[in-house]
Amino acid sequence: MAGPLIERMSRVDTAWLRMDTPANLMMIVGVWLIEPSLSVAEARQRVAERLLQYDRFRQKVVEDAVGAQWVEDTHFDIDAHVVPETLQPEAGQTPLDALKDRVADLSATPLDMRRPLWQIHLVENLEDGRSALVVRVHHCIADGIALISVMLSITDGGKAPPKRKRRERDGAEHDWLGEALIKPMADLTIKAIGLTGGGMAKSVELMANPGQPMVEGLEAARVGMQVINDAASLALMPDDSPTSLKGKATPGKRVAWGEPLPLDEVKAVGQALGASINDVLLTCVAGAIGEYLRARGEDPSGKEIRAMVPVNLRPLEQAWKLGNRFGLVPLVLPVGIANPVARLEAVRARMNELKGGYQPVLAFALLAVAGLLIKPVQASLLNMFAKKATAVMTNVPGPKDPLQFCGRTVKQVMFWVPQSGDIGMGVSILSYAGGVQFGLITDDVLCPEPDAIIAGFRPEFEKLLTLALMLPWGSSE
Repeated sequence: MAGPLIERMSRVDTAWLRMDTPANLMMIVGVWLIEPSLSVAEARQRVAERLLQYDRFRQKVVEDAVGAQWVEDTHFDIDAHVVPETLQPEAGQTPLDALKDRVADLSATPLDMRRPLWQIHLVENLEDGRSALVVRVHHCIADGIALISVMLSITDGGKAPPKRKRRERDGAEHDWLGEALIKPMADLTIKAIGLTGGGMAKSVELMANPGQPMVEGLEAARVGMQVINDAASLALMPDDSPTSLKGKATPGKRVAWGEPLPLDEVKAVGQALGASINDVLLTCVAGAIGEYLRARGEDPSGKEIRAMVPVNLRPLEQAWKLGNRFGLVPLVLPVGIANPVARLEAVRARMNELKGGYQPVLAFALLAVAGLLIKPVQASLLNMFAKKATAVMTNVPGPKDPLQFCGRTVKQVMFWVPQSGDIGMGVSILSYAGGVQFGLITDDVLCPEPDAIIAGFRPEFEKLLTLALMLPWGSSE
């Protein structure tokens, strides 16, 4: 009889496992608002049937002298992972406000290391016949893109993950970058990155096969210079502007979300102003944060804050393999520019600066190296990012049509990404079912009122919408 399945954890995933601190836990937290209401029994049955087809969700983490292993939990209990949740609103609170408080508490509560590192909390009767699913998954299991693939698979009609071959379960295919980085950067890694061709995802896959022919000549030299410049910019980037949003992180959290913006309107505004959807959304984020600072008596004029933005480094069709395959790029948000048009131009310029660089791959490499180190040295290395940024921000395209779960409709989707070191803010942008959803998680000392920032997104968008409507109309031909 075969023993329990054991796999070596990749170095990058090990880095995420060790990144937990009392102030910032490395959990991805999401919320689904579902109607009509759903029972815990139904949720458990669906999760057992679909989610447990992924090995990771039946495995616990066992750390050892050289890293960590994924070990099958032979005493797995679905009742410990899909649990009922009862809200207790305070005087004057709505059930939705109570849900936000509970999500904040759960975001600051560690997962049980004796079990697989995920948990789903179900509020059966939230309000108006709705239920709420609160999902917590440790980042060492997977990144956000992979988890979206997982969550889609448990919806009605969702596809099961492909069956993995035994040789794919030894974790070795995830460790190639750590091995590559032991060799000189100028030799293997720069040349491998030179084979990008189809983009960042392809560059990562090619680095997994260093025996392939390398690009030579002027193209290799160009790529080499780009890598050197990007590495220098990562190491030498200055601190961003000081604001009340930056400081020593504390364990307490706050979460907030608002009503979605119509995606068609966001697209129309972008087309009218000659900008991308991302440019428009990031302009709204920067404007809302700037207005929040002004309302608190701070003058943000001339200030910029930096957000670390994850960049996917894997082909989307391989998201089901889980693990972490993303890099990070530093995006500067011009929160001090009050004029929405000038702010949009500044955002667009910043986005253009990021195109064509190799910072995401280099950041991924840094995580791979960090996974080789003892925890104190790893923390020191990764704090290079945390000290240079005020926020972590993600922007993920979700399904165009509403999802169905156990015959119910998923009306609204939110998620929050973890912050590392002393970063005290996480901004999430998710398009879903024709809308664009903003989510915010903040340190309850550094930003005790995230709802005030969320409330500023729509007014900032309406400024751009008004300007777009005032532009000359084109011909009808």
